Amino acid sequence: MKFVCSQSDLNNNLSLVSRVVPSRPEPPVLGNVLLVAKADTQKVSLTGFDGSLGISTSFNAEIIEEGAITLPAKLLNDIVSRLPEMEITLSVPEKDDDSENRAIVANLSSPSGKFELRGIEGSEFPELPVVSQGEAIALPVSLLLEGLRGCLFAASTELSKQILTGIHVKTQTQNSIPDNLEFAATDSHRLAVVETSIEKLDEESVEPLNLKNFAVTIPARALRELEKILATLPSSETVQLRFDDTQVIFELDDRCLTSLRLLGTYPAYEQLIPLQFARQMVVDRKRLVTSLELVAVLAQKNNIVKFSLDSKAGQLLLAVDAQDIGSAKESLPAEIIGEDIDIAFNIKYLMDGLKAMSATEIKMQLNEWNQPVIFTPLSGVKMTYLVMPVQIRN
Repeated sequence: MKFVCSQSDLNNNLSLVSRVVPSRPEPPVLGNVLLVAKADTQKVSLTGFDGSLGISTSFNAEIIEEGAITLPAKLLNDIVSRLPEMEITLSVPEKDDDSENRAIVANLSSPSGKFELRGIEGSEFPELPVVSQGEAIALPVSLLLEGLRGCLFAASTELSKQILTGIHVKTQTQNSIPDNLEFAATDSHRLAVVETSIEKLDEESVEPLNLKNFAVTIPARALRELEKILATLPSSETVQLRFDDTQVIFELDDRCLTSLRLLGTYPAYEQLIPLQFARQMVVDRKRLVTSLELVAVLAQKNNIVKFSLDSKAGQLLLAVDAQDIGSAKESLPAEIIGEDIDIAFNIKYLMDGLKAMSATEIKMQLNEWNQPVIFTPLSGVKMTYLVMPVQIRN
């Protein structure tokens, strides 16, 4: 095996697949990256896999001799990232007949130096799962990014609630025709729901039957990696989503991300969203975020901020009281309808949701101090962010 490529191409693609390589691989070969050079396409493909999440990508190179090898991901990444921008040659000498038990050694050379790395046969690296008989959907990059950015932060990180560590994606159907793709995430303390219009899809590339009754829960970890990949692509490009009973695969030109689905029933989160509210407030989003960031300096101990809504004064007062440290208060103008109320929140939960919105103004809707509160942007992405308040202790 031997190929010549640019440092930037190898570095960029290696960085991408290395993100899914486990720190404690089992079997050990999963701690490596699979490199495959093909002469017919003049391309090198790289693959990283942890047993459930995998990423593969490919790039153009001069293939002198095709072949495959796996090399330690971290070590290879550390070397390539430190090399200057220049041509790199990676070669693996052919084994002698009597060298069956000898380790495979790859030579990585550039005009500035040479490195030798011990690897494992490419044949020992497990193949990424494929979806051959499942359904396929074409989705624009812009639609996926809109949905992911609006809800990824709200997914649970507790493995004991495995279904909540995923993002639930489904179609909203009216008159038997899907018109919205909905993304939802919850950790049982907050809920983020984003609706994106399917009208953005290319009608020629998507069959309506494929989107009807579509619902799948995908690990948030996989979708965070997908978001990073999508952020480097033009928003007009299209992603192919393929899925079956156990697997989901996203295909983007030369890149592919595959992940196990999360099995089980996702909570009926629609039932958590109140339909009527006794109070509402409209406030400037950026000003609210700035005020929250300021008082958060003193909320590091309990992470709680109190909202006091004063409808007569048209004012929202933020207050933080940290014992043994101090207290902070900030006020800002707001349009308030309904009776005055004091209500408290986890300040981190608030800022996560508000920063995921892009609107100039947001609406806050609520009933009592111990009932769910809804935040929605007044323009842009159609997003619903539900936060459970916390008890105020006097």
